[in-house]
Amino acid sequence: MPTPIKMPALSPTMEEGTLAKWLVKAGDTVAAGDLLAEIETDKATMEFEAVDEGTIASIEIEEGTEGVAVGTVIAMLAGEGESVEDAAKAAPADEPKAKKNEEKSDAKKDDAPAEPAKASPRESAEPQKAPAQAKAAPEKDGDRVFASPLARRIAEDKGLDLTSVKGSGPRGRIVKADVENAKPGQQAAAAPQAGSAAPVTMDGDAPFEEEKVSGVRKVVAKRLTAAKQEVPHYYLSVDINLDALLAARADLNKMLEAEGVKLSVNDLLIKALAKALMRTPQAHVSFQGDTLHRYQRADISVAVASPKGLITPIIRGADRKSLAEIATEMKELAGKAREGKLQPHEYQGGTASISNLGMFGIKQFDAVINPPQGMIMAVGAGEQRPYVRDGELQVASVMTASGSFDHRAIDGADGAQLMEAFKQLCENPMGLVV
Repeated sequence: MPTPIKMPALSPTMEEGTLAKWLVKAGDTVAAGDLLAEIETDKATMEFEAVDEGTIASIEIEEGTEGVAVGTVIAMLAGEGESVEDAAKAAPADEPKAKKNEEKSDAKKDDAPAEPAKASPRESAEPQKAPAQAKAAPEKDGDRVFASPLARRIAEDKGLDLTSVKGSGPRGRIVKADVENAKPGQQAAAAPQAGSAAPVTMDGDAPFEEEKVSGVRKVVAKRLTAAKQEVPHYYLSVDINLDALLAARADLNKMLEAEGVKLSVNDLLIKALAKALMRTPQAHVSFQGDTLHRYQRADISVAVASPKGLITPIIRGADRKSLAEIATEMKELAGKAREGKLQPHEYQGGTASISNLGMFGIKQFDAVINPPQGMIMAVGAGEQRPYVRDGELQVASVMTASGSFDHRAIDGADGAQLMEAFKQLCENPMGLVV
């Protein structure tokens, strides 16, 4: 019996993903463990492996398709002795996601007319397509029109009525090539209703390029908007003399040179935050509604900028790891984050966060808490500043660190104690190696 290959859930929270790239094609023979595709989740691009052996009978979802629901059949696999043609024909006629859209469309069929679809700024002065042509699943003689999600999206953009398009895919399914070669019909050219106005753009006539929002950017926007709306932030800042820390780093790097390890200032700050959290357990908590979680280990989420948006790989048990271990692990995780190759266990979780913009010359900033964590440490650049020590004015390398705290879980005095512990560890770095 042919085996359907379905969109996998590559993380506990994944509901849909983008089929970024196929690594096989119809007719290829695969074995268990062979790579089939690259799938982009909301945080990373991950490889998807075959679990059975056989021949790829058909590709049901084309690469580049976004919003493919978990459980959607993306390909068909013919087993040993099975006909490839029969296996291709055995593909489900429609995907769960498309079916869900059709049900919503049917439910609203008798409702008031929908608002006209919004136009992009470049198209805002052009007549809008009639809402009826934007529906994903028109009906004909009581039967659904079967089309791939990508074909539906292209048809919507072109204003095509899918009932007038002949499908060339399995069982007559409409695929990408069918809608790309078709031309809009008369219904798609309908003018907007009298009195309706095109959406107004505030861009004016400034030239621009449109860019789709990545899955990572969407998640960042959603989570941080919720954080600012729901979490009562308060902020505490301290100035830290870095002279001793920089000297200790130079000495340690000489010792570690033979091992090929080079410590960054950020590696030492990760360790300092981890140990400070363990010294102030009242500030190492998260708000969980009716309960607080008090953590017994410091898992530090480290903010890393990637081409697709901010992501926070985690140094787990940073309070127990050596500086060399933190440096090696952080280098590996940062590289994977920038390439979009992090695995879910490498970025999900964390008990507190640190964000460092010092390399950009930023002196001081306040970061947004990453829920459900209770705090995040924002560190700026170390720079030469006037500094009073023992009543004398001196010049020192000084860094401003700002902690953002969730007031539901951490009182001001507790947050202040954490900031004090962090400052002491940075100014007396021997505490980081013992």
